[in-house]
Amino acid sequence: MKIDEQTLIQAALRARENAYAPYSGFRVGAALLAQDGTVYTGCNVECASFSVTNCAERTALFKAVSEGERHFTALAVVGGKDDTPQAEITPCGVCRQALYEFCGGDLIVLMAQDEAHFTRCTLAELLPAGFGPKELV
Repeated sequence: MKIDEQTLIQAALRARENAYAPYSGFRVGAALLAQDGTVYTGCNVECASFSVTNCAERTALFKAVSEGERHFTALAVVGGKDDTPQAEITPCGVCRQALYEFCGGDLIVLMAQDEAHFTRCTLAELLPAGFGPKELV
């Protein structure tokens, strides 16, 4: 099953609606496309103890991995203050590293404001010289 970029971005926008961001007001949604066409979504979840906060991208990734998925082709991410998504919200460094573990540098990353306004790149472009399982051999 092939899913187009706009559909993946729509899933990220819907996931953003569930964000729990009472401290920053910065709500993020992510949609991770598995190789088999399944979409796993996530939102950011803040905590009063800030180090416990989890990003939307890792929420989607960990949800997928916990359900046995290991192969991914694309990620859409949207975010911004309160109800206004901003263009080109990039995954943080921790999320980039977690995604690299399972996706490698070929993962397509869509950083979007909405279905019509987005930037497309690869994870390798966001995490040059990434360190992953292959480097441990």
